[in-house]
Amino acid sequence: MRFLCIGDVIGRTGRNALKEFLPTVVKEEKVDFVIANGENAAGGFGLTKKVFNELVELGIDVITSGNHIFDKKEIVQFIDEEEKLLRPANYPPQALGRGYGIYTKNGKKIAVINLMGRAFMGIPLDCPFRKFDEIYEKIHEAVDYIIVDFHGEATSEKTAFGFYVDGRADIVFGTHSHVATADEIILPKGTAYITDVGLTGPKYSVIGMKIEEPIKKFLTGMPVKYEVAKGELLFQAFFVEKEGNETKIKRIKLSQ
Repeated sequence: MRFLCIGDVIGRTGRNALKEFLPTVVKEEKVDFVIANGENAAGGFGLTKKVFNELVELGIDVITSGNHIFDKKEIVQFIDEEEKLLRPANYPPQALGRGYGIYTKNGKKIAVINLMGRAFMGIPLDCPFRKFDEIYEKIHEAVDYIIVDFHGEATSEKTAFGFYVDGRADIVFGTHSHVATADEIILPKGTAYITDVGLTGPKYSVIGMKIEEPIKKFLTGMPVKYEVAKGELLFQAFFVEKEGNETKIKRIKLSQ
């Protein structure tokens, strides 16, 4: 099967980038299954039902998230209902939503697990390594593929996790930094890995936001209001083809 893992979708600009580039990529790469991190897809922070529906209509099979998933209050009204929407599995057990799902496509069962790192994230979380072990023991005999979106700040934590699950997860792609890394690799036991896919949104921005506000914050130390940048579009993704024991990977970066 051919999988496409899309980096953090940033606001309306990110959704426009999906509209612009996703159909062509799916057609040219003959993609079977699409995953996108959508926690910043509504105004740059959080997710609404309208935006969730828009992402699904664009052809996203599963929408993952991270520390911004609950930024929009209305998320609590629908997160339990939408099987295609995931929040990190290592959130406290009382949190709404689900941390993983099993989906059927082209006769194959695909498990998608959403996890979040603990380094520098500022949220009380269970250990993502042990949470993967727990989920893996429940599902690995029942699925054909296991894919993990590891949403985290520290590259070392993401890399360590990749090696920890090597041979158990088929794909591990990192999100959260909005900055793509050039370290895509097939690990020794066969897991396709990249530390961060980057963002899908404005080409000229500071991690998706208008350039002026972050500069002002760094210069003054004063709080500022961030807004999603507009203008030229950027699409970043991680393409993985898995056939038997063979794995092919490619980092995708497209812009206007």
